[in-house]
Amino acid sequence: MDTIKQELINFKIAELNELADFINDLKLVKSKAMLKVGQTVWVVQKTKRTPGTITKVKKTKCLVEMNNMLYNVPMTMIESR
Repeated sequence: MDTIKQELINFKIAELNELADFINDLKLVKSKAMLKVGQTVWVVQKTKRTPGTITKVKKTKCLVEMNNMLYNVPMTMIESR
């Protein structure tokens, strides 16, 4: 990890922006592959984690049932339980 950090110091701003976009896309693809309908998950916010159940997986968000309500939640805010 230290080697990667040292390499990143030499990158230009445009290269860092491209890398950030790639990392965000990669996170989305990996999280989408792990999420399934019926799976119990944590919805992570800044100061709390709320339990929920996925009812539908969409392109970039999931429909999650929490506290007897349905919410559209970005996949990046969802963790497996």
